[in-house]
Amino acid sequence: MNALLLDRIHFAFTVTFHYLFPQLTMGLALLMVVMKLIALRSNDDRWNQAARFWAKIFAINFLLGVVTGIPMEFQFGTNWSEFARRTGGVIGQPLAMEGVFAFFLESTFLGLFLFGEKRMSKLAHFGAATMVFVGSWISGFFIIVTDAWMQHPLAYHLLPNGSYEVSSFWKFMLNPWAWLQYAHNMCGAVVTASFVVAATGAFYLLEKSHQEFGRLFLKIGVIAGLISCVVQIFPTGDFHGRYVAKYQPAAIAGMEGLFRTQKGAPVVLIGQPDENAQKIDNPLVVNDVLSFLLYGTTSAEVKGLNAFPRDQWPSALPLLYYSYHIMVGLGTWFLLLMLVAAFLLWRGKLYSARWILWPILLSFPLPYIANTAGWMTAEIGRQPWLVYGLIRTSEGYSTHVSAGNALFTLLGFLGMYSVLSILWIVIVYRFIRTGPAATAVEPEPATLTAV
Repeated sequence: MNALLLDRIHFAFTVTFHYLFPQLTMGLALLMVVMKLIALRSNDDRWNQAARFWAKIFAINFLLGVVTGIPMEFQFGTNWSEFARRTGGVIGQPLAMEGVFAFFLESTFLGLFLFGEKRMSKLAHFGAATMVFVGSWISGFFIIVTDAWMQHPLAYHLLPNGSYEVSSFWKFMLNPWAWLQYAHNMCGAVVTASFVVAATGAFYLLEKSHQEFGRLFLKIGVIAGLISCVVQIFPTGDFHGRYVAKYQPAAIAGMEGLFRTQKGAPVVLIGQPDENAQKIDNPLVVNDVLSFLLYGTTSAEVKGLNAFPRDQWPSALPLLYYSYHIMVGLGTWFLLLMLVAAFLLWRGKLYSARWILWPILLSFPLPYIANTAGWMTAEIGRQPWLVYGLIRTSEGYSTHVSAGNALFTLLGFLGMYSVLSILWIVIVYRFIRTGPAATAVEPEPATLTAV
C-alpha cells in the first residue's frame, strides 16, 4: 500500500473511532436538560437521579472523546500537511473556536453539574445542564461548518502562494450546507442517545432490576427516539439530500447506483453495484421514486454517473453505495421500532411487552453503525476531492512521510484504541449494573449545637 492510501485509512479509523463518543454526548446533553426540566417542574427527585446517572455516562464519553479527538488535529500536520498549508487560513478559525468557546464552556459546566449540586440551587443546577448542552452543540457546529466548507466551499480567496483564506466570516459561518448537515447530524446524535437510554431501560425491565428507573428511561428514550427519527428523515434528511443532488450530483448517482441518466429515475432498495459493467445486479427497484424525492416530480431527469468524467466519480463507489443503503435501511428500522414502541407506551403496555423490549435492547449499537455509515456516505461521496472542486485528495497528503511511518502509527493507534475500547466497556457496564439509585446526593451531615 502507498502512503496516500495508508494516510486515508489512518484518518478514517481515528475519526470513526472518535465519533463513537461525541454522538452520544451531544444527544445525551439534550436528554439531560429534559430530565432536569421535568425534575424542576414536577419536584420528582427520580428525574434528578436519572440526570446524575446519565451525567456519569456523559463524562466518561466526553473524556474519551477528548483523548481521541486531539490526535486527529495533529494528523493535519503529520499526514495531511499540504492540505493544512493550503486550507489552514480557512479551517483553522472554526477549529480554534471549537476549542476556545465550545470545549472550555462544555467542560467547565460539566464539572459544575457533576460536583456542584450540593452548593447550587435547583435552578442553577438546571442552568449548568443547559450550558453543557449549549457547549456540546456549539462544539458540534464548529466541526461541521469546517467539514461543510470542504463539501461546498464558499467565501474564500485564493492567495498567490496557492493557499486559501476566508473572504467573509459570516458567509462562511452561514454556509447553507453547514446548517443542513448540522441539523441532520444532531438528529442522528439524539437518535443514538435515545436508543442507548431506551435500551438501558429495557435491560432493567428484562432483568427485573431498577425497574422504576427502567420505566423512566424507556419512556423518555422512546419519545425522544420517535421525534428524532422522524426529523432525521424529514425534513433534515430530505432537504440535505436535495442540496447534495444540486451541488454534488455525482455523489447522489453513486449513492443510488445510478449509472445512466434517466427521467423517472428509480430507487434501488436492494442490489449489488457492478462498477465494471456499470449496472446493479439483482436489483429490487421502485420506479420514479428517486426523481420525486430529489425534484418533487416523477418525470424529472436525474444525472447518472455516465454524465461525469470517470476521474470525477466517487473513488470507492461500492463502499459509497453500501454505506448509503445501510444508513437508509437502519433509519427505516429505527422509525418502525419507535412507532411500535410509542404505540405500546400510549396503550400502557410497553413495560411488560418483552417481545418489543428485546429488539429495543439489541438495537442499541445500530445508531452507531448508522451514523458511521452516514459520515462515510458524506465523505466518500465527496471523493476524489478533498475540498470539493478545489483540491483533490491526492494533492493534500504529506509526501515526505513514508508508507512505513504511516503504517507504524496506524498500528499504534489500533493498539491504543483497543485498550481504550475495553476500558470504556468495563466502566460503562459497571455504571449501568450499579444503577441510578447509587447516584443520589448524600444529605449534608447534621450540625450539632450545644444546648
